[in-house]
Amino acid sequence: MKNRVFIDQGFGIYTIDTGFKRPGLVASHLIIEGGHAAFVDVGVTTKATVLLEALEAMRISPGSVDFIMVTHVHLDHAGAAGVLMQKFPNARLVVHPSGARHMIDPTKLIAGATAVYGEEEMNRTFGEILPVSSDRVIEAPDLFKLSFRGREFLFLDTPGHARHHYCMVDQCSESIFSGDTFGLSYREFDTPSGPYIFPTTTPIQFDPEALQHSIRRISEHQPKRILLTHFGCIEYSDNLAALLHQHIDRFVEIANNFKEEGERYQKIIDALTIWLIESLRMHGCELSEEEIIALMKMDIELNAQGLDCWLDKDLSD
Repeated sequence: MKNRVFIDQGFGIYTIDTGFKRPGLVASHLIIEGGHAAFVDVGVTTKATVLLEALEAMRISPGSVDFIMVTHVHLDHAGAAGVLMQKFPNARLVVHPSGARHMIDPTKLIAGATAVYGEEEMNRTFGEILPVSSDRVIEAPDLFKLSFRGREFLFLDTPGHARHHYCMVDQCSESIFSGDTFGLSYREFDTPSGPYIFPTTTPIQFDPEALQHSIRRISEHQPKRILLTHFGCIEYSDNLAALLHQHIDRFVEIANNFKEEGERYQKIIDALTIWLIESLRMHGCELSEEEIIALMKMDIELNAQGLDCWLDKDLSD
């Protein structure tokens, strides 16, 4: 079974397109082992039915879901966790220690996201955010190991995009589930040169030095593949990691160029747009500027917000 919505990646891993905002934007990864299931990132509540339908297609009962693993607690990764935990009676939620309290009591998480998106957009797009009982939460600190039906997962503390972010190493498939740490890579930007990748610097905890370090940690493991939430599966290469490092340096340079200027948020948006289009052209992308901007507009705006927040923090330090 292989299509745009449900992609068999081998090794019992399936990429599910949650359909959030547009096709090919937000994935949830389903891992099947011994007739049981685990999810890595689960998207937003309004798209939770897509994951339930995937389980039904694989003939796996809700009671056979052992784990929901959220790489971090941003709502496009973890928003549906509370609702799905009610559907999966035997599941445990695996979350970074700094994010656990926000899954148990999502009040601050909801408030923070509402500040970014607005109340109307929150309700329409993200839906209800439910708490998870503390006795069903497993905290995964750095180098934590978890056995899923004999399949071992290793968790790496990978801050930079968010302080509550981990990446998960799957020894069986020689893959790393990277959440947002190893950037974004949309299939529309694939060319004969391979996948294109760029970082996400969204509000409010972007830390360029920490993110560079986290990418190096991923590279040290030399995985064969990276499973991205945005979007799908790509072959790892040191060249991709180098491109991410280059982009982070350039994003920081752009932000610093406008540190003392008025209307800096819009200026950062404009400069990021120019840089990313030029970079895509060098990668061999033949989409029109209008098509590129349509695919990247939300990311560019959120990245600019994150850089703007980072500048404020940097100025206050």
